[in-house]
Amino acid sequence: MSDLLLRELAAVRFDCALVTAGHPAFEKQRLVWNGLIDRRPAAIVRPRSSEDIRKAVGVVASAKAPLAVRCGGHSFPGFSTCDGGLVVDLSEMNSVSLDTRSGTADVEGGALLGDLDRATVAHGLVVPAGVISHTGVGGLTLGGGMGWLSRRYGLTIDSLLGAEIVTADGAVVWASETSERDLFWGIRGGGGNFGIVSRFRFRLHPLGSTVVGKWEYSLSAARPALERLRAIAAGDLPRDLTFSLTLTRTGLTVTAVWFGAEAIAEKALSPFASLTSGGEGRIEIASFLDLQSRNDKHFAWSRRYYSKGGFWTAITDEAIERAIEGIARAPTPDCEIYAIRLGGAVCDVDEAATAYSGRKANYYWIAEPVWDDPADDALCLAWGREAAGHLASKAIAGNYVNEQGDDDPSVAQLAYGPGKYERLARLKARFDPTNLFRLNQNIVPAA
Repeated sequence: MSDLLLRELAAVRFDCALVTAGHPAFEKQRLVWNGLIDRRPAAIVRPRSSEDIRKAVGVVASAKAPLAVRCGGHSFPGFSTCDGGLVVDLSEMNSVSLDTRSGTADVEGGALLGDLDRATVAHGLVVPAGVISHTGVGGLTLGGGMGWLSRRYGLTIDSLLGAEIVTADGAVVWASETSERDLFWGIRGGGGNFGIVSRFRFRLHPLGSTVVGKWEYSLSAARPALERLRAIAAGDLPRDLTFSLTLTRTGLTVTAVWFGAEAIAEKALSPFASLTSGGEGRIEIASFLDLQSRNDKHFAWSRRYYSKGGFWTAITDEAIERAIEGIARAPTPDCEIYAIRLGGAVCDVDEAATAYSGRKANYYWIAEPVWDDPADDALCLAWGREAAGHLASKAIAGNYVNEQGDDDPSVAQLAYGPGKYERLARLKARFDPTNLFRLNQNIVPAA
């Protein structure tokens, strides 16, 4: 299969780089973010246009070879690469073009969140997205996209106005509310199952001040701190306020962010400083770019990762107990249990309006081991699955496909639920009947 793919690639004239084994750049370019993943594709093509993508799709379909699509390369299970097939590496297609008069941004499929943030923040504007700046815009968006601005402006897909997609038959289509509406519904949460997105168009939003508070509590103080945090969050939180919590073996970190008027920022954030005695931290005005990149080093390329998560309506006593017990057994210091407060604008969109499922959840949580030594692989993977299994007992229906580390057919089925999954499967049969785009949390084409 690899030989056939290479022969057919050689017969096509690409207007871009084609990298195969033996090329000086191959060993570097085949790598992905998660150091746990080590695969050797037959070739890597780095398109510069939708026409290059169209040619690559045609070759792979003809050769019946595996096809992986890479934006930022952040797929936990390694869907951004493959063995013996073709990787379509979109990193050369990373431009961000703003139209401030219409309030829109056109973003190529290989742009990173940092590319998007730098282009928009310079104009006092923003697209709500994730929290690690070297994440790919494409993969994040297609799964839904959540982050610091979700409560204020919704998920990333809620700002998506349209997308240019190369489908399995080599067609280049525009999906929006007025063109290919079913496909537009599917790409808002359905992942990369329906084609390769060469360009996104987003609605821009105003970005005011960013005020950040961060506090650390010892692990022994985590239980009362989380109980107090739950009480604060149960109130009528303004949409300008969001927070996350991170548990590690050494303690609890609470980060709260205020996007409203600076004059009342300290009043809004100060309750998080006194969840229980002994907390240490501070409130500071920060740049949004600094906020978006403050975890980049911790989640650096080539470290080893696994993740499994779900939705909660509330932080229950049982969830607190299981999270504290679970993190105490973590095999490495950087293993963590993380949750981010949702609600707000995320709930404004009807559950049926997009493929993404879980609109009514107040929290998204993940159990995420992070480690560096391959000798810890088995321990860390086992811990991640076990900790997530305990936390999932109070999870609600739906899930966020971007944060699931297992490559298993049940992931998509459980994420979308039977009704949405059936609709997605019919859509898949229409746009990708042979399941060419199967390296993702896969939706199997309906028979």
